Amino acid sequence: MDDHGLSGNPAWTPVARLAREQLARLGAVGSEHATAAGEVLFAAGDASYDFFVVLDGVADVVERLGEATERVVASYGPGEFLGEIGMLTGERASLAGVVRSAGRVLRVPLRRIQVLMTQDTDLSDFVLRIFLERRANLLRKGAGLTLVGSRYDPRCRALLQSFSRSRTAVNWLDLEEQPEAEALLRELRVPVADLPIVLVPGRPMLRNPQPADIAAEFGELPAEADDDRDVCDLLVVGGGPGGLAAAVYGASEGLQTALLDAAAFGGQAGTSSRIENYLGFPAGLSGAELAARGTVQAAKFGVRLHRNARAAAFAGRAGRHCVTCDDGRVFRAQDVIIATGAEYRRLTVPGAEAWEGNSVHYAATVVEAQSCRGRPVAVIGGGNSAGQAAMFLSRTSDPVHLLVRGEDLDHSMSRYLVEAIAADPRIRVWVRTEAVALVADSAVTGIDVVDRGAGRRSHVKADAVFVFIGATPCTGWLGGRLATDRDGFLLTGQDLDGAWEADRAPLPFETSEPGVFCVGDARSGSVKRVATAVGEGSAAVRLVFERRRLDGARHLLV
Repeated sequence: MDDHGLSGNPAWTPVARLAREQLARLGAVGSEHATAAGEVLFAAGDASYDFFVVLDGVADVVERLGEATERVVASYGPGEFLGEIGMLTGERASLAGVVRSAGRVLRVPLRRIQVLMTQDTDLSDFVLRIFLERRANLLRKGAGLTLVGSRYDPRCRALLQSFSRSRTAVNWLDLEEQPEAEALLRELRVPVADLPIVLVPGRPMLRNPQPADIAAEFGELPAEADDDRDVCDLLVVGGGPGGLAAAVYGASEGLQTALLDAAAFGGQAGTSSRIENYLGFPAGLSGAELAARGTVQAAKFGVRLHRNARAAAFAGRAGRHCVTCDDGRVFRAQDVIIATGAEYRRLTVPGAEAWEGNSVHYAATVVEAQSCRGRPVAVIGGGNSAGQAAMFLSRTSDPVHLLVRGEDLDHSMSRYLVEAIAADPRIRVWVRTEAVALVADSAVTGIDVVDRGAGRRSHVKADAVFVFIGATPCTGWLGGRLATDRDGFLLTGQDLDGAWEADRAPLPFETSEPGVFCVGDARSGSVKRVATAVGEGSAAVRLVFERRRLDGARHLLV
């Protein structure tokens, strides 16, 4: 967090000090407290923490508090506030807040700051901007979790991919390259058989964990099957733009709403560096900002937010639908909106699988960009996601090779991106090009490609490959209980044909199971755009009410 504060890096100099008017608004919902040197305001591992503003004195944000390797990440003085975006999105604290010199702080309870930020646009914009920049800086520095493992271990690569999807800051110590990794294992007396290990601040060390084990550290304890809190009017599965929109509109219309996501809210869009064509944001906004704003808004309306809740099974009958997560949690609802989206297809060329999560990536976030800073990279794909990734990576990598199977970009990419790519001297576009092999020895060195027109084979030098090709729907957890097209995307509305058995016509976005709707990328025939998903998510809520009117459903479960 040392991008904003007394110890700030000059490269990160936006003013983080609150204006007098902002302090007054916070003071109306918070309370002042005297502080003593050494007092801990929040600790690593805390399930949540409040919003603190330093009024007098100095407070530090500290990594590994009390350990031999303790490090001050940032220091804050009068008028500055502590925290980062995880505070607002329900993540555990990974760092500690400690008073360095006695003074006073303003403490605003988490729930009150969440409500205030939905009411005060000026304050919300200011705090969100600072919080998001702090998270980006943490990702660059790897402050937070520590992962020790080998780049050649598929279990280690699976964890790296999981951290990337959930936008979790992690310091990876590669056993193959970094001597400190072996030194740490000796200090902790961890045998190689227990690798990889994950050190979670304030929590026990995890030996050879599965991604679900990591999720449990940041999620919730499993609920009993008959726990009434997991019974709701509307269950939204998938926290991308469509799911967030459905949750916000459902709760704002009075439905008891729960939102589940397998990783972090925001979905694939949450990893986008910049969304330029979203209505109302002429300067564009990052996917992380869109996700953060949607999450705060959902919390305002009382949505029950469940991160790290991966849907694993579905069962349903008229008026009663049940979703079971892979950690055993069970959620029941009268209506369900599925917004689980789609994943990019894996790169299947020889040599690619062994490097997934290391030098072969399916997202282009700050974490991946940092790992190949100043080096050549390749981006495979011709859609908007590939174009956005190329533009983002060109800030730190040179050159960026954009490999496209088609004849040009015009038929698959938005015009603003085509023009931006053409104007960027760091990006080289290869059309009619197909990847055929990944080249690597102790590290990835490039990718072999074929010109699909001339049949000519050539080599592209790249230290990392970013893949944005095709889409595979995230619908396998449904176990074939709902009708799909041949590619696995859910059929809805008039497309159901003979798959619909109820005695009324299916509503738009309604699947083959009455009361279960699908929006966004998981739906057959959907337009793969953020704005479209948001529109579908909000429209589906209105259709939930229409379904209840037609079927004579009661407003609440009994």
